[in-house]
Order: sequence, then structure tokens, then C-alpha cells
Amino acid sequence: MTEALKRESIKISLEKQLALMDANKDHFSDLISDYMGMWDVKNALFSDIKLRGVTYKDVSSVGIEMQKNNPSVKELVTVNKQMLSVLKELGLSTANARSGEVDVL
Repeated sequence: MTEALKRESIKISLEKQLALMDANKDHFSDLISDYMGMWDVKNALFSDIKLRGVTYKDVSSVGIEMQKNNPSVKELVTVNKQMLSVLKELGLSTANARSGEVDVL
């Protein structure tokens, strides 16, 4: 599955969960948009970590090579926490996930 299809699938899944709870309101849809924006950021952070690693080599201002921590690792933790917070605000968790077919919009 491509990244774009996976993104769309997640968005549709979240919208369906809201519809099943009869909570498909504009302000909740806006939170889903925020969540999907954070999903994009999370994937970009993962890509950076995959590319540069958890640590990377850099050169100091005086020309000395040194290892630095990749700031994307810390940012990833922050973004993941915020994503979980949005899901909690929407009342979505594995404990209350529902199945069923619903027209989203």
C-alpha cells in the first residue's frame, strides 16, 4: 500500500469511527485533519531517522568531527504523544473501536 493510500485509509477509518459514535461534527473533523497533519510529520521524522540514524556525525565550528543526537528522535516522541492525545479527545481507542459500515459524509 502506498503512503497516500495508507493515509487516506487511516483518515477514512477515523471518520467512520466518529460516524459510528454519532460524533461526526465539524470540530471533530478538524481534529482528524490535525491528526493527519501530525501523521505526516511523524512519517517525515521516521524518514529522517532512517536516513541519518539515531545519531549522526557533524563537524564543530572548529573543525572537529563529533557525534550528535538526531533531534528527530525526541520530536517523534512528542508528536506520537500529541497524536495519542487527539485520539483520546475524540474518544477513539482499541477499547471502543467499532465495526460496521457507515456513510462518512
